[in-house]
Amino acid sequence: MLIVDEADRLKTAALEQLRDHHDRTGIGLILIGMPGIEKCLARYPQLYSRVGFVHHYKPLSVDEQAFVLARHWPHLNLGATDDFATTEAIAAITRATNGNFRLTTRLVDQIERVLEINQMTIVTKEVVEAARENLVIGIM
Repeated sequence: MLIVDEADRLKTAALEQLRDHHDRTGIGLILIGMPGIEKCLARYPQLYSRVGFVHHYKPLSVDEQAFVLARHWPHLNLGATDDFATTEAIAAITRATNGNFRLTTRLVDQIERVLEINQMTIVTKEVVEAARENLVIGIM
C-alpha cells in the first residue's frame, strides 16, 4: 500500500506516475489531501476512474478528542480525568483545536516542548495556551 499525504499538491506528471505504478503493480493507493481533492482528480479521468471512494474526515467529537488525548496522557503527565486542572487543560486543547485531528497532534507536540523547556511536569490550561500561542494555527 502506498499512502500519499498532501496529494492535492502533486502535479499532473506525478499523478500519472502514481496511476501507472498502481496499474503495473496493483498496489493499493491512498491519496490524502485537502477538501475538494476529488474535484481536482476528476480532471484526470484515467486516474479518477480508479478511485474507489472518497472519505471526508469531520472534526473529532468531544469523546473522540478525549480518546486521542488519553493516548497521550502517560507521556504528557495529565492527571486523572476528574482532576480540575486536567479537565481545564483538556477543555483548553479542545477549544484551541476545534476537533481538528492534525492540529490536536501538533498542539500536543508543542505542549511537550513547553513542558520540557520550562522543566514542568503537569499540563495546565496555561501550558496549553502557551503552546497554542507558539503554533501557527490561524486566527482563534
